[in-house]
Amino acid sequence: MKILIAFYSRDGHTRKAADILGKILNADLDEVVDNKNRKGILGFLRAGYDATMEKTTEITFSKDPSEYDLVVVGTPVWNGRLTPAIRTYLLQNREKIKNAVFFVTCAGRPGKCLKQMKEIYGKEVLMERVKVRKRLEGEARVFAEELERLIHTLKGP
Repeated sequence: MKILIAFYSRDGHTRKAADILGKILNADLDEVVDNKNRKGILGFLRAGYDATMEKTTEITFSKDPSEYDLVVVGTPVWNGRLTPAIRTYLLQNREKIKNAVFFVTCAGRPGKCLKQMKEIYGKEVLMERVKVRKRLEGEARVFAEELERLIHTLKGP
């Protein structure tokens, strides 16, 4: 089964989770890049505002999700909401994604983020998880094990 992990990461937490998942699942990684400057305190404030206002943004990514059997999409939670980069990614690619799994990284509360991801995708999501930053590494490993079981089920006997 061909697996893609598409993710956005401003501060590296979601990237770390994606790296762990990628290694364990032998998956391809595709970092979604937000072309808007989100660095520093002004970038942080603009990021929260854009997420709250459910804005999209200009993004770049390199892999075509239609070439994969399973696409795992990861994002940080901003102000309890979906990042503009992953909002845009899902809007652009929802028809190309055959099977989806979603995960979010956060300091504690995921807010509406997973709900927003599912609404944009518009199809059944096979699995969704919240990863809390202070327990990120351990939670990512457990999530990868759960995904391995799901993948085994999808492959069949």
